[in-house]
Amino acid sequence: MIPLCLSDTGEPQIIKKIGGTPEVRQHLENLGFNVGAEVTIVNTLGNNVIVKVKEARVALSDELARKIMV
Repeated sequence: MIPLCLSDTGEPQIIKKIGGTPEVRQHLENLGFNVGAEVTIVNTLGNNVIVKVKEARVALSDELARKIMV
């Protein structure tokens, strides 16, 4: 398992684990980041990543992307 922010751009990944406080995990779940969901990094801008999840694109900070393990 590696953090989402370290995975390759354009390669579909499956979420294996989501870390952080219960509030952070709930926030990510509300955005569509659930264990077993498929995510793809679309682009990296500075310390932020743009991720495609459930046919939507979401911008995440590097800190949040490190809590998502794929």
